[in-house]
Order: sequence, then structure tokens, then C-alpha cells
Amino acid sequence: MRIGVILAAVTGLALAAYLIVYVGFGPVLAAIGSVGWGGFAMLCLYGAALFVLLGTAWFALIPARYRPDFATYFWARAVRDCAGEVLPFSQVGGMVIGARAAMLRGVGGPLAFASTIVDITVEMVAEIAFVLAGLAILVARVPPSAASGQLVRGLAIGLFAAALGAAVFVVLQRKSFSTIVRWMTRLLPETAGKATAIERSFTELYDSPLRLAFSLAIHLTGWLATALWAWFAVRLIGKPVSFSSIVAIEAILYGIRSAAIFVPAAIGVQEAAYALLGPLFGLAAPAALALSLLKRARDIVLSVPVLLAWQAAEGGHALRASREAARLVGDE
Repeated sequence: MRIGVILAAVTGLALAAYLIVYVGFGPVLAAIGSVGWGGFAMLCLYGAALFVLLGTAWFALIPARYRPDFATYFWARAVRDCAGEVLPFSQVGGMVIGARAAMLRGVGGPLAFASTIVDITVEMVAEIAFVLAGLAILVARVPPSAASGQLVRGLAIGLFAAALGAAVFVVLQRKSFSTIVRWMTRLLPETAGKATAIERSFTELYDSPLRLAFSLAIHLTGWLATALWAWFAVRLIGKPVSFSSIVAIEAILYGIRSAAIFVPAAIGVQEAAYALLGPLFGLAAPAALALSLLKRARDIVLSVPVLLAWQAAEGGHALRASREAARLVGDE
């Protein structure tokens, strides 16, 4: 699996480099330069604000009896996204690391695991609605052609598969986990307590339609805010593309990225999608690739301090555990 991820990353990096050279390194660099350091700083601040918004969606799911701390879920969401976008893992790896970050701040393992899965599920449902909106704009705004027709058909099939997958995912969490718990209890009695706690956490999270609806609304706002970030970046580049067109580009892009979930940071996939989608909506390929590179540069700037802090927290936790183990040995 690790070799496959590395090969996917190398292939994607080669594809991204080829696209930049093919479109023209000079025009892409000029588009990036037109943003300026001040503009790029604003884009980074906006990106940090997105962590807050998405952390709120996760926080909204947690029952009050757990006395949730908003800073914990904001921080864990930032770690999840930064790990998924910068570290050489797939996006799935980022999800696991995000749950671990919540645990380091005192969230119990069962709740951290279950709430991560439920938050991802709710975000997936919101993304399906977002991509559906992008597909509708594509059909309404882009003249019919062979390329747009293939794209529409591919997206329609992908949306159907995603909706079906989301429904199955929810059913598995709601209905089948008890079966898994019973099976684990018979084969591995020592896991019974933890598995039962995870099942209880899933039940609590799904037993509040109001919390689920609130989280869904925040995630929908988050997807629109992501499109607004891209629209703002394109304006800084100097291209007057409508917000609805940017919504379509971003929605379809993230639909494609979701299909490439095991490619680290969607390297190459994102660049190819921007190069394809931009011209369909009046955004020239150099500007579209510049938008992709600006997004990656923002991710790096935000991720370095977040991941360093996460590593420091992991190191501190390991040191405390080592000292506790040494103390227990000494007491014996």
C-alpha cells in the first residue's frame, strides 16, 4: 500500500510539472506574481479561518454531556487537513491523524474515532450537494460539446455512486456496527469494552437530528466559503470570473479529488482538473494552474506550524507515558 501511495505521488508530481511546462511556466509564474505578498497573506488568513469554520462543524456534533472544548476540535480539524494536504499520506491518513490529535487533547478514543467518522460522513453529504450545484451550473453555463458532455456524464455517474456510498456508509454505522461488536466480543473478548464504547458513541452522535442538521449546514457553508476563497484568489490574479463559475470549478474539482482519495494531496489530479475546467468557464489555463499552486502554497504555509505543534504534542505525550511507565516499574 505504501509503495502504491509513493508511486501515485510521483506520477502526480510528474503530471503537474508537465502541465505547467506545457501551458507555459512564464505565464503561470506571472499570474502568481500578480497576487503579491499582501494578497497571499490575506489568502493564508482566509485559509486559517476555514479551519475554524470546519472545526465548528465537528464540534457541533458532540453531545453536551462530554463538555466539548471548541479549541480541541478546531485544532484537530486543522491537523487533519494539514496532514492530508502536506504529509506523504493519502487523505485517509490525515483523518486518522486528526482523530489522534483530538485524543491528545483529552478526547476519549471511542468518541474521537466515532465523531471523526460521522463528521466525515456529514461533510460527504454536503459535498454531494455542492458538486450537484456545480454540475447544474456546468449544464446551464457551458455550451454543449464532446468534452463537456463526457464531463457531465462522468459527474452524474460519480454523484450517483457517491450518494449510494454515503447511504451505505450511514447504514453500516447505524445498523451493522452492533453485529461487528458481537463478532469481536466472541473472538476477542478483550476488545469488547472498547468496541461497545465506540458503538455507544455512534448511537449518541446519530440520535440528535438537530446536531446533525447544524453540522450539515456548517459544512455546506464551508464548501461555499472554499469557493469564495478561490474567487478571491482569481480576482487577485486579475481575472474577472463570476462567482457561480468558480463554484462550478471548485465543486467539480473536489468531486474529482474525492475519486482520487488515495493520491497524496491529489498531486497532479488537482492541476489536471484546474487545467481542464478553467477554460470551460473563461479562466485561462495559466491562471487556473496559478490558482492551484497558490492553494498548495497556502497549504504549506499553514501546515508547517500546525504539524510542528502536533509533533511537539506527540513527543510530550510519549515522554509523559515513558516517565509514568518508569515510575510504575520503580514502585514495583
